[in-house]
Amino acid sequence: MKFPSVFRTASPMRFDIKPRYYDPVKEEIDQRTSRIKKELEAEGKISPGDETSDFKYQSGIRGAFAQHRGMKEKSVNPLTTTGMIRSFIFFILLGGLGGYIYLGPVIFEYILYLTAIIAGIYFFFRLKPKKKDE
Repeated sequence: MKFPSVFRTASPMRFDIKPRYYDPVKEEIDQRTSRIKKELEAEGKISPGDETSDFKYQSGIRGAFAQHRGMKEKSVNPLTTTGMIRSFIFFILLGGLGGYIYLGPVIFEYILYLTAIIAGIYFFFRLKPKKKDE
């Protein structure tokens, strides 16, 4: 049973291999079609460069570097990053422990009031409609 944690643990990477199978029927069909194409080319019924059923594949990397426009910069608020949130939680716990040692159980009421005030200010500014001029 896993206990909830604030920190993420790395999950193991999965190894997924796609085995290749030899299909003798498909190999025979490919040989026959290539032989028939050569015969039709020899008879002049199709042109030598005519490949109507076969698709030409190209490398996916061709032109990839030319299309690269650089990394997009993320507009990340530094107060919402996980490192800052963990730091806030750590300092709240550290302040609660230190306050409990010096002031006793009254510190928990102070921390509760302080977090309620901070949450109220945060939600006030978050829910306040933005001006259209800005």
